[in-house]
Amino acid sequence: MHDEAQSRWVIREEASHAVMVALYARQALGIRGRHELPTLRNAPIAAPIRSDREHDALERQWRLYWDLTVEPRAHTHSGPLDLVDGFGDFVALPVTDADELRAAMVPLAPAAMAYAAEASQRYSDESSRRGGEARRPYVNAISTLHRTTGRSANDFELNVEVLPLSQRGVWWIGALTIAITDSVRSDVVAFDSALAAVVDEIG
Repeated sequence: MHDEAQSRWVIREEASHAVMVALYARQALGIRGRHELPTLRNAPIAAPIRSDREHDALERQWRLYWDLTVEPRAHTHSGPLDLVDGFGDFVALPVTDADELRAAMVPLAPAAMAYAAEASQRYSDESSRRGGEARRPYVNAISTLHRTTGRSANDFELNVEVLPLSQRGVWWIGALTIAITDSVRSDVVAFDSALAAVVDEIG
């Protein structure tokens, strides 16, 4: 938490295994994502042959799983959840009404987990190279908002998922969560501009 001109804000940045595994499953299973996120780089893109009914069931189950993964506190499920074999504690699906997705995801576990681990390690390495500069863009964005509007930022929380997406950009993937391409995060000018727009929207 940070105190900037009496505002209270929390920003968390990561490249979470859970979110990357969910996106890996989305494109490996040929599921259309409602948030129109680009595909992950260097991950398989499949168009499996299945009936419309089967596809609709799989997509519905994935969308619930996605919401539970991105913002679990905001999308609690009424029934119990169960971990899926091969994914450690990164994938939890409803015990009931997720049979199709569970069966489809189990074979993906080794490749999906390896992909997420590699991508997360790249993010960690890059973050380490930034050192103390990692938080600078966030502080600057809040300070800029204060200067340009003449007021403190509203209290807010923001989760930032840095992902190896195939297109540059920023997307809202939850009420408190954005996805940003790793190439934008590593571009000082582009990231400052993207972040300023996000903070202006919520601050």
